Amino acid sequence: MTIGEVAARSGLRASAIRYYEQSGLLPKPPRSGGRRIYGESVLDRIAFIQHATESGFTIAEIKLLSTPTAPAKPLSAKMRQLAARKIEEVDRLIERANLMKGMLTRSLRCQCLDTEECGRRIRAARARTR
Repeated sequence: MTIGEVAARSGLRASAIRYYEQSGLLPKPPRSGGRRIYGESVLDRIAFIQHATESGFTIAEIKLLSTPTAPAKPLSAKMRQLAARKIEEVDRLIERANLMKGMLTRSLRCQCLDTEECGRRIRAARARTR
């Protein structure tokens, strides 16, 4: 397959495929007449990369997952380890988002005339909670 065919079948732009190659996530394909020629297996590798990206893994983390290791530590073991860390990270993000939502909800009730009044009320509220 050409890079255009891979792009069409995977739903990616050709530039994304080249980026994945440059990042080391996809192996450099052989060339014929100066054009990249891909085997069918590249679609499986791209599906894995897309799934990992959608799950929140960074390029560096996906590269770590994609790096072959000794049979004693298969992909599934690396995936579980990184997924557990990623879940902790997501939990922290959710906690922060909930705090932000609470602050924004309270802001909907704001009747301050200026920033100084608002600041005084915020400081007073913080002093009451300490």
